[in-house]
Parts: sequence; structure tokens; C-alpha cells
Amino acid sequence: MKKIEAIIRPGRLEAVKDALDELGFSGGITVWEVKGHGKQRGFTEQWRGREYRVEYLSKVWIALVVSDDRAEAVIEAVLHHASSGEIGDGKIFVSPVEDAIRVRTRERGDEAL
Repeated sequence: MKKIEAIIRPGRLEAVKDALDELGFSGGITVWEVKGHGKQRGFTEQWRGREYRVEYLSKVWIALVVSDDRAEAVIEAVLHHASSGEIGDGKIFVSPVEDAIRVRTRERGDEAL
């Protein structure tokens, strides 16, 4: 199993969610609204003749766990639908998951997903 975490633009969340639905992904997904910055360190903006530095940009952090055989398809769907080609599109992190346990039924591994 793989845990896939992606930090993406908030406006791309619905497209990513729809792409996962089209893949037949029926597992759970967790979504956080977060703020942060990457290498670009935010941007400078003008408002009423004054300059302001916006350091922390609004992003969405999604996390899901998938079976090994579905991981690459999920990653490709996120890449395709989260990308605008501009700086600040986000990042995807993939890590192995040793085990998953459904609390209610005590199912383990892929069956728990």
C-alpha cells in the first residue's frame, strides 16, 4: 500500500476529486486547508497604493492510501488535474504504508481500504 499526499491549489481540488471518481477510487480521502510557501516565498501585491508581501499562500493538502497496483494511476490523475504549468502548483509525496486496519471490522491490509 502507498500513502499519497498532495499539496495543490484550492481551485484544483474539484478536478482532482472528479478524476479520482472517474478512476473508480472508492477509498477515503482527507482534505486540509493549509497555508504555506515553496521556493517562490510568496509574492508582492499592491493594494490602495501600498505594497504588501503575501508570504503564505492558501493550499489544499489531500491524503489517501491506495493499493500498490493503483498508486501510479492515482498519482498520474493528480498530476494531470492539479497542474497549471505555473510555479506554485504543489507537490506530491508518496510513502509506503506497512498496514491499515479498519477499526469497526478489524479488516487489515488492502481489505481495510
